[in-house]
Amino acid sequence: MPIIYDNKTEIRKDYFLDRYVIITPARTKRPRDITETSHREPGKACVLCPTMIEKDLITDWLGSKKNWQVITLLNKFPAVSLSNPKAYGQQEVVVETPIHGRELGDMSLKEILQVLNMYSRRTKKLSAIKDIEYILVFKNMGGPAGASLLHAHSQIFASKKTPPDVFHELDKAQEYKIKHGRSVYEDIIKKEKNSPRYVWSDKNILIFCPYASLYHYEVWIFPFKQRDNITELTKGELISLAKGMKMILAKLNKYNMPYNFFMHQSLPDRSQHFYVKIQPRESIWAGLELGAGLVINSIPPETAARFYRKK
Repeated sequence: MPIIYDNKTEIRKDYFLDRYVIITPARTKRPRDITETSHREPGKACVLCPTMIEKDLITDWLGSKKNWQVITLLNKFPAVSLSNPKAYGQQEVVVETPIHGRELGDMSLKEILQVLNMYSRRTKKLSAIKDIEYILVFKNMGGPAGASLLHAHSQIFASKKTPPDVFHELDKAQEYKIKHGRSVYEDIIKKEKNSPRYVWSDKNILIFCPYASLYHYEVWIFPFKQRDNITELTKGELISLAKGMKMILAKLNKYNMPYNFFMHQSLPDRSQHFYVKIQPRESIWAGLELGAGLVINSIPPETAARFYRKK
């Protein structure tokens, strides 16, 4: 494995995908890397506040229907729908709290666990719909990450078709297993649990910054045991996931950093290893990334891991 020097650039390859990242540590001297972006100005009540929600869009809730803690709505402007055979699927919005201006990373462990329980409930429900084979749980936090509303929410996207990027990862993971006789995800966990990119772990999960991070301060959360999707996580694993997400998201909120997170899961592939990617979006992809597919990351994952470990 290459050694990181403070002012030297290196090209790193993904663990098993055909993807490369140029790590440029010298650019960390720029003071704006973790302080510039602002996204937490909640403003007035919105369409996701309890008194303004359209009742006919409600699909599920935790608490009571009138006094809910987490609620799920049909997306009013979906990219897919069950009535469209050319774009078949369902898209839902998970409103994470009734309190406008309170973000996921600000919530208690119990509240975050409720949100994760809703993700699990909806994944199970949506997977029972005929022909649905892929379900993505994701969150866009802040304008640079694609959020259009300030009220804390995430989304669930259920589709008939597994996206090419996901299919490619599953295919390459299978190639790796055939070649090496073991899961690539097991090897990633083994490699990173004692690496300088290690962030935190307990008996259930491991948090680390990936070796070839695509984004500044990117971090992954892996259960130690192979699970196909979020519905298979035990109660203890869900609690650990809630703890890990609170730690990471609270740190990002402290520095006002927009981010995306999404959950890797594939319903038909039982060998898929469920995990969560959290990708801060204070860096912007430009000509090299878009034109050549080569990503420049000026925050080495070793530096990012120290950032998260620091109290």
